[in-house]
Amino acid sequence: MTDRRTLGEATRRSVLGDAHVDRSQGTATPFDAPFVDFITEGAWGTVWSGDQLTKRERSLITLALLAGLGREEEFQLHCRATENTGATPEDIREMLLHVAVYAGVPAANTAFRLAKKILADRIEEAEDAQ
Repeated sequence: MTDRRTLGEATRRSVLGDAHVDRSQGTATPFDAPFVDFITEGAWGTVWSGDQLTKRERSLITLALLAGLGREEEFQLHCRATENTGATPEDIREMLLHVAVYAGVPAANTAFRLAKKILADRIEEAEDAQ
């Protein structure tokens, strides 16, 4: 393992959680293993591990891009990860207002719907844990 891959895996786990990373790595095959290495080293070991932005800031940027591109599955994954990055529901709301202006109301509308569900589920899970 390269240092960049080791750093990337640690960062990825801190943002997405061990369960997601274990599941993702557990389904890797010889066909897509190079892709897993690429995103772990590049996206997580370089971009997400940089020191110029906080994880909260990176999380909001990522969410805005995913919402604008209509990448619902990845948007949901990263919306759930805000619990680990420090992005608040208010941050997400404000970011989605920017998405509406700069990427379009339909993209923001979909992302608001997805985020509302994820945030409501988070509240419900917290109440159930008490």
